Amino acid sequence: QVQLAESGGGLVQPGGSLRLSCAASERISGFYIMGWYRQCPGEQREWVAFTSSGGNTNYPDSVKGRFTISTDNAKNTVYLQMNSLKPQDTAVYYCNAKSSPTMNFWGKGTLVTVSS
Repeated sequence: QVQLAESGGGLVQPGGSLRLSCAASERISGFYIMGWYRQCPGEQREWVAFTSSGGNTNYPDSVKGRFTISTDNAKNTVYLQMNSLKPQDTAVYYCNAKSSPTMNFWGKGTLVTVSS
């Protein structure tokens, strides 16, 4: 069973930055997509970034230009650099790994709170 462990969440002021990390128990190069999602209380989980095994990245308009996903294959770790944070970015952030279209793995999440 693949294990994903997120870290790096916390409280940050609007306009600030955070970097989230997701450490995987297996080689991340073996996953065809790795991504980050977030979920606010009472809302559906939404994707905020993904990267493919081919190196392509994609972001929704809500975070494009502010968030950057990257990987370190040697450390089996995926990062999410978040800049210019807004209160509406407050959520629990989850790491996701896909080894096939029907095989998903999730971490337990890390809370990001953007508030003054």
